[in-house]
Amino acid sequence: MNALLLSAILGVVMMFTGILVKKNATIKAVAIAGMALLFVANWMELKGTRLFNFDISGFMSFNNFNLLFIAIAIFSTVLYFLVSAGEMQKVGNNYAEYFALIFFIICGVILVATFKSLLILFLGIEIITIPLYILAGADKKNLKSNEASLKYLLMGSFSTGVMLMGIALIYGSQGTFAVDNMKFVLEGGKTSNLQIAGMLMLLFSMAFKASIAPFHFWTPDVYDGSPTVFTSFMATVVKAAVFIGFIRLFENTFGTLNQTWQLWIAVMIVATLFIGNITATFQQSVKRMLAYSSIAQAGFMLFVFFSMNEAAYEGLIIYATAYCLATIGVFAVIAKMADYSFDGFNGLAKHQPLLALTTTICLLSLAGIPLTLGFLGKFYMLKAAVLTGKYIWLVVFAVLMAAISAYYYFRVIQAMYFKNGPDNSTGATPLEKYTLVAICIILIVLGMFPGLLLNHLYF
Repeated sequence: MNALLLSAILGVVMMFTGILVKKNATIKAVAIAGMALLFVANWMELKGTRLFNFDISGFMSFNNFNLLFIAIAIFSTVLYFLVSAGEMQKVGNNYAEYFALIFFIICGVILVATFKSLLILFLGIEIITIPLYILAGADKKNLKSNEASLKYLLMGSFSTGVMLMGIALIYGSQGTFAVDNMKFVLEGGKTSNLQIAGMLMLLFSMAFKASIAPFHFWTPDVYDGSPTVFTSFMATVVKAAVFIGFIRLFENTFGTLNQTWQLWIAVMIVATLFIGNITATFQQSVKRMLAYSSIAQAGFMLFVFFSMNEAAYEGLIIYATAYCLATIGVFAVIAKMADYSFDGFNGLAKHQPLLALTTTICLLSLAGIPLTLGFLGKFYMLKAAVLTGKYIWLVVFAVLMAAISAYYYFRVIQAMYFKNGPDNSTGATPLEKYTLVAICIILIVLGMFPGLLLNHLYF
């Protein structure tokens, strides 16, 4: 509750900052300080100190799991501001407004992570996506950015309609929006077709928001066309938030229909992992490769809904942390490259050794190499699936897909260290370098000592 109100207030503060303050350095400092304050306020609530007390029963629920995820999302955004805020200045003249939109997105993330009513879920999803439509088209002079924004708006609006229809069908059969009061299994162990239809519509619309196959088709074009600095945020914190919403939806609302949706989830995992990884291997642009890679990463995160056990919940916390930090680090370097192709990274280790090293560590984490947090994320997801005792072939398939993913991640490392080329980067400021190093240290330390993160789930 602390972070929810403060994020909305700080979003308004950033809007007025854009009117009253003209120096970009001051605007950046205010945004970073505000996000850091947001993190402190949420951490206080995680440890039992609530600054605001409102009756939200029936609408939202705050517990250690969703508060820890919110802390991860806000902390990732702080690092994102530190390492990428300088690049936002190059997008357009509305510097403060970009920060304001991101604060509002965080407000939506909190709603999605804590909802107990389908109405709050809908509001949270829309508060997240509407600012993203604007950020995707922020580079007004770039036709690809305009195209990405329009495509995202049209596809997103269609998926929102599907979500509303699903909510309407569920409300028609249940007579309530409160997920805790819904009973999907009738006498005799049966359920109505109306409820099944509503569940599937919600599943498909949420799958679109998380770019899960076969609802992923918008992702490569939108990620590739959007300004790189905003693609970084779009592909990390926002995507992870949708998965947390997925958990609350399937755990509370559809838990009794486990047999009905588990097979659908298995099929979607296979399609997402296959399409994401195979297509990524044929890309010539690192930015577009990471777009398809994000689809494959979503396939691994889907294991949490397939399993729905304690290992899955722990795995999602680890996976979300590893994925957000590593992707933010990689995109921060890509944003500084004049050429996004693999050849554009040739010889980067010679010209910018620190940027090459940090990029390598982040890519190793995304590939799931041991001693990084990304490895533990994949391990926990596969462990959770094995504990269910079902579809063991699905785990074997996921391991094979993870091996394929190493190929296209190592292509970037090969280009940086084993090929020669001109320096295509603009370099990084000392603050950005320190932040990139901090991201890599966190990925390695938590990769060796995951208890530093997971203990907050229980204590």
